[in-house]
Amino acid sequence: MRRTSFAAWPCSIARTMDLLGDWWTPLVLREAFYGITRFDEFQKELGVARNTLTDRLRRLVDEGLLEKRPYQQDPVRHDYVLTEKGRDFFGVLAAMNTWGNRWLSGEEGPPVVFHHDPCGHDGDAEVVCADCKEPMTAADTHARMGPGYPDRLAARPEVRRRFRS
Repeated sequence: MRRTSFAAWPCSIARTMDLLGDWWTPLVLREAFYGITRFDEFQKELGVARNTLTDRLRRLVDEGLLEKRPYQQDPVRHDYVLTEKGRDFFGVLAAMNTWGNRWLSGEEGPPVVFHHDPCGHDGDAEVVCADCKEPMTAADTHARMGPGYPDRLAARPEVRRRFRS
């Protein structure tokens, strides 16, 4: 079955989901943040089929989230290392972990917590305004068309109703 591409949609959430594609891709990135760099380590930790892992790693390299660095020549083997673009994905994973800990943890508590090394505390991700540093919530935040929103769509009445000025 062919999958719909969201790569050209005028929405960063849709474009991100197009890049992620499935549930394996964020889990590969999670393992990279945990320090995994080698194909066999990813495969062992995730239990994912080798062909699926090959596809996901290739996609993450092609999209610039991981970089292949050779560590062995005969046969050639590579480490998969997070790039700046890949490291910048941490906030997405941290937000997912915070939400999952709140809504999906059992009585035993959250399975994984993030420890903030500079202050020495366990912490949760929080979305804050980059300007005023106040929390951003669904109740006090709305979407607006950005400069990259296509003019051909911006004029449509149903689109204009979705966005406030």
